[in-house]
Order: sequence, then structure tokens, then C-alpha cells
Amino acid sequence: MSNQWDVIMIGSGMGGMVTAAALSKLGHRVLMLEQYDVLGGQTHSFSREGFSWDVGIHYLGGFGPEVSERAMLDWLCDSPIELAPVGAVYDTLHIGDADPLQLSRPASAQRLDLKERFPNEADAIDDWFDAIINARDAMGTVGQVRSMPPVFASAVKWWRGKDRSRFLERTTAEVVNEITDNAELAKVLTAQWGDFGGRPSTASFAMHATVMNSYLEAGAYYPVGGASSIAEHLLPTITNHGGETRAGVEVTSLIMENGVVTGAETASGEQFFAECTVSNIGARETVDRLLPDGHGHDNWVQEIRSIGPNICHYSLFLGFEGDVEAAGMTKSNHWLYPTGEVDVVWTEVPDSRPPAMFVSFASLKDPAHDPGPDRKHAGEMIAWSDWSTVERWAEVPPGERGDNYRSFKKKIETIMLEQFAKYFPRLAELIVFHEVSTPLATASITGHRMGSFYGLDMTPHRITTDALRMKTPIDGLYLTGQDVLSPGIPGAFWGGFLCAGSIDPKVFMHING
Repeated sequence: MSNQWDVIMIGSGMGGMVTAAALSKLGHRVLMLEQYDVLGGQTHSFSREGFSWDVGIHYLGGFGPEVSERAMLDWLCDSPIELAPVGAVYDTLHIGDADPLQLSRPASAQRLDLKERFPNEADAIDDWFDAIINARDAMGTVGQVRSMPPVFASAVKWWRGKDRSRFLERTTAEVVNEITDNAELAKVLTAQWGDFGGRPSTASFAMHATVMNSYLEAGAYYPVGGASSIAEHLLPTITNHGGETRAGVEVTSLIMENGVVTGAETASGEQFFAECTVSNIGARETVDRLLPDGHGHDNWVQEIRSIGPNICHYSLFLGFEGDVEAAGMTKSNHWLYPTGEVDVVWTEVPDSRPPAMFVSFASLKDPAHDPGPDRKHAGEMIAWSDWSTVERWAEVPPGERGDNYRSFKKKIETIMLEQFAKYFPRLAELIVFHEVSTPLATASITGHRMGSFYGLDMTPHRITTDALRMKTPIDGLYLTGQDVLSPGIPGAFWGGFLCAGSIDPKVFMHING
């Protein structure tokens, strides 16, 4: 293998694959290095006893057939990824004792549904939808500012200053409470915060609005063949254009010469060199793990470290056999808030019930899924939580955590199964497999600090800081993925595309495919 490349990509998540594929399409030779033994980051899948689950995709917003993201994705792949629509109803809210509320697209339909549920709040609902559009547009300036030269970025900030201060610098709770004093309506409007990990009391409203609008505008989609089909289509673009992808290779340090990043060194001592080195492992992880001493950019590092981690989660992976649709399985996801509060996470683990959960049935969304004669289907239940619940085992190797940890996991599994049965009693009877994972698994597989699968916290500070630009203040070093723009697969997609454009501006010629 050559040790000289045009671009080195550290990490193979969505942002890394998009940046690498875009640059490969324009003739750059890219070397991708992934520490985990499977490429694809949170787009990969895994299987147990004939069932398969995705680790990071439950549905995708913003990839409808008529939107630019879909055309861009097609350009990045040598063969297009097929995306199947989830349907008009993509989420169902279960808040306290209130009747379940289905959320549908397009926006006009959801607006009518909300007015039917809250007839005295028609004006507030209209104001909410107006705010979503305005905040989404303000969020668009974040990508522009972070991917363009600073002098132009300053002009954009000045031009959109009013909208930035109103929507980027205020939390979701602040905006919704300004629009309505109806507490139940406010809960409905903010209940999907788990899509990006930004709790209403702390997250920038612009981020909330952008994610919500992506479903309202283009609907929700699921990759045919499962999440792993994304990597199966993007990675060949790299290798077919002279690049290489390697799994099971841990990068331990960046190589710096005269203040410039010139390459990367692996745990085995291999050194690779390139004009541009791109980190897709997370901004905080990059500065904590890869920067060598004496890099000379302490202020930049401290600014990144001032942004806390996003939420973490527990997952219950479920396997079913039987007539699942007759038993209540849906393509729509379900948000469960048994206490009636939505701005909550599970902190008293495992001595209480989780107050915020999300349920998804991926196999039902996938037209390529073959249930076989046993009619097998897979589902997942997520409970949003906090790293403090597993911190005591964080430094203990997986095989050495002892009986206390096994008992801890067993209690979690029991509690989550009970909660699933409460909401889906007939489906619970069809469960033939279940397995629980903790935030420690997320930290181990993804490398994300404190199990934060969404990366950095979605505060207004994260949105407005200049420290998360794609081109870092260290020459030769770039950041890509969800931290430079927004969490989740769509956010990492855009972060990856804009990063590629920061390296080679010709990428922007393909912003519509």
C-alpha cells in the first residue's frame, strides 16, 4: 500500500463517506481508515439469530425524490441508493394519558391535524409553522458560514443577524413558550427532540426546526436493504476512483511538521501522508486523541472542549415471529412519554422506569426484507439517558465488569420489556429474541466520548461557535460529519458535503446533483 495520498479520511461514518466520495468523484485519491472492524459508522447493521438491526438509522428526512439532497446522494454513488417512503404518517406521539397523535406530511396536513386536536390554538400553530421555516433558513447560514472563507462568513452573519439571534441563539423551549402558553401543545411540538438529541430546554431552536421541517417538507424514507446499503453504495465510489478503505485500523496521532498536519499515524506504527487530513471521529475526539503536543492552537481546543456531549441511550433489540402487522406493528415510529413530560431522560437507572422512549420497526419499512416462513421482523426500543448511569464501568474492559454489571443490564432489559408490553401488548407476545445494549457499547463501537452517538450537545453555543468550521485553524486538518453542522445521518451528510467543498470548491457545482 502507498503511504502517500491526496486525502486521508479518519473514520468511515456518513460524513466521512460523503466527503471521501465527493472528492474521489473529482479525482482525489482518498485513503479511509476506520478503527472498528466494519466500515460505515452508524450506517452499519448487525445480526443475531436470523434478525438484523441498524445501529443508527430509523428513518431519514430531507431525501425525497424532488429535493437536492437526493440528487446529491445519487451523484455521490456509482449506483443510486434506493429509498422507500415510510408513508404519510411517520411518527406517533404517546404523551401521558392523552390519545396517541399521528404526525404526518405534508406540513399542511399536520397543521390541520394539530388544529383539530387543539382548536383554540390555531394562531399559535400557524406561528409555529412560520417559525420552523424561518429558523430552518437561519440554520442554513451555519453551513455557509462554516464552509466559506472567514471574510465572507462575517458578511453572512451580519446579513442574517436578526434571524440568527432570534432562532439560533434561543432554545426550543424559549421559542415555543413565546408562541403558546398551552403546555400540552408545547409538549407535542417539542416531543421529537430525540431525533437529534437536543432537549427542548437546552437545544438551539434552529436545529429543532430544521429536523422537523425535513420530514414535513419531503417525508420520511428508509434505505432499501437496510442502513448498510448506504455504505455499500458510497464506499465503492472511493475505491473505484483510486482510493482505498481499511477497517480495523486505529489512528492514534496526527503527524505535524512546522505547524502543518501532513498525515496520520496508526496504532501499529504505520504512517500515511497527504496534503489534506480529514477527521470524521468527532471534534472533541479529534482534539483529545489525535492532536500531538505543541500544536499551538490551545484556544481552539478549549473552545471545542467547552461544548458538552449530547445524550446517550439504552437500546433493546427485539426479534418477532408471527403476524406482526395484525398485532400492531407499524412503519411509523412511536415516541413514548409515560409521565406526560417530554423534556426528560432516564437518570435513575435501573431503579425507575424510563420516562422517554422511542420505538421503531425497521424491517417493516424495508421492501427488501424477507420475513421467511417464520415471518421474522425486527424492532428496537430506545431509552434516552445520561452517561452518569454507566460511568462507574467506563474504564473497566468489557469482559471484566462482573456480576454487578450483568445484573444491571438484566434489570434494564426487564424494565424495557415491561414498558414495551404496556404500549404494544399483542406484539410483546410475538417476541422471540431480545438483547439490551448500554451507552458503553456505543462508546466502544463509535469511539464517541461518553457514549454520545449524536456527538456534541445541540446548544446555541454549539450552533454559533466558529470553532467547528470544516477547515480548522491548523493547516492541513479538516473536520467532517455531524459535529460541524448537525446530528444524525442527514446532518452528517451535509457536513460531509460542505467539508468536501472546503477542500475542493468544485464540489459545490454538484450541490443539486
